[in-house]
Amino acid sequence: MDSEVELENGGIKVDGELGWGKSLPVPSVQEMVRNDSEFVPERYIQESKDRPLDSTFYPKFNEIPVIDLTLLIHGDEDELHKLDFACKEWGFFQIINHGVPEEVLGEMKAVVADFFNLPLEEKKKYAMAENDLQGYGQAYVVSEDQKLDWGDLIYLMTSPLEARNMKYWPTTLSGFKEAVEEYSREIERVSEEIMASMSLLMGMDKNGLKRLHVVRKQSMRMNYYPPCSKPDLVLGVSPHSDGGSITLLLQDDDITGLQIRYKGTWLPVKPIPNALVVNIGDVVEAWSNGKYKSIEHRAVTNENKARMSIATFVIPHEGIELGPVESMMQDQPRMYKTMKYLDYIIHSLGRKMDGKAHTNFLKLENES
Repeated sequence: MDSEVELENGGIKVDGELGWGKSLPVPSVQEMVRNDSEFVPERYIQESKDRPLDSTFYPKFNEIPVIDLTLLIHGDEDELHKLDFACKEWGFFQIINHGVPEEVLGEMKAVVADFFNLPLEEKKKYAMAENDLQGYGQAYVVSEDQKLDWGDLIYLMTSPLEARNMKYWPTTLSGFKEAVEEYSREIERVSEEIMASMSLLMGMDKNGLKRLHVVRKQSMRMNYYPPCSKPDLVLGVSPHSDGGSITLLLQDDDITGLQIRYKGTWLPVKPIPNALVVNIGDVVEAWSNGKYKSIEHRAVTNENKARMSIATFVIPHEGIELGPVESMMQDQPRMYKTMKYLDYIIHSLGRKMDGKAHTNFLKLENES
């Protein structure tokens, strides 16, 4: 696959706007709960089929795989096989012994909490512009009548430096920029180490995935899910798969909110303190010809406590072509189209979150 892409301004529009799409402005859920903690507007109440189960009941509780990154880096064969199994069977795993200092994780959580504790008028200074997805607000809101998620977010491009649009960064908030930059550097290292092992499993040398990205970009979605008086009626984030290469999630240690769709059942991902949850994105699913799966996931809410999470997305250059790498088509036919990543991401962001519907757009017609 040709990964020679002409790089113009690093693939970023000169005005700092992504040009990937937009999301309609909606009220702050956090502010709504502050004003009336009992009321749940109709627009947030999910259709019966989409509502979460009572979070105290699950017919079968499976734990997603746990990978020791230190063992993986040192070439441990058992750990490499475990990673291969996790990517094929689950599309999700937790990483321990990743080397990110506990204080870096703690500081990152603290500055995100500080941001969402700001008065609404202060947060609005960083609101998403009409033609951009960066900033404070909600994502994937494409119509005035779709069901809304029970949460607020701030989305930032964090790497490379020229991808940042600093008007969306709350730089007046003490320590915010420094904490995000340090966490960003650590996550870049961890993601590179994970993808080096995945590259070997995909029949390439350890820099295979790095080359396919051409320019490896990073963005962060910082989420705040207020408590909800009727958590069985709403969703913090609707079911979706991620449109990047891989995602690394820093969860709240005390509240289980992330759920993944495994063999038709929604399973909770119980947090391991200081671990990172990693999941396969649509890009790797296409590159791997469907052997590694990007899995539907969602977030549920809690009746008594607010929950925060920080999702870091690894993204390729907009100009690269998606499509299976040769080494992943040795024992099965091509299952995915070849298309520009920019075309795929614009298609995805132009629609509401809808499970795996976005990924089906990547598949050849006879495989959808």
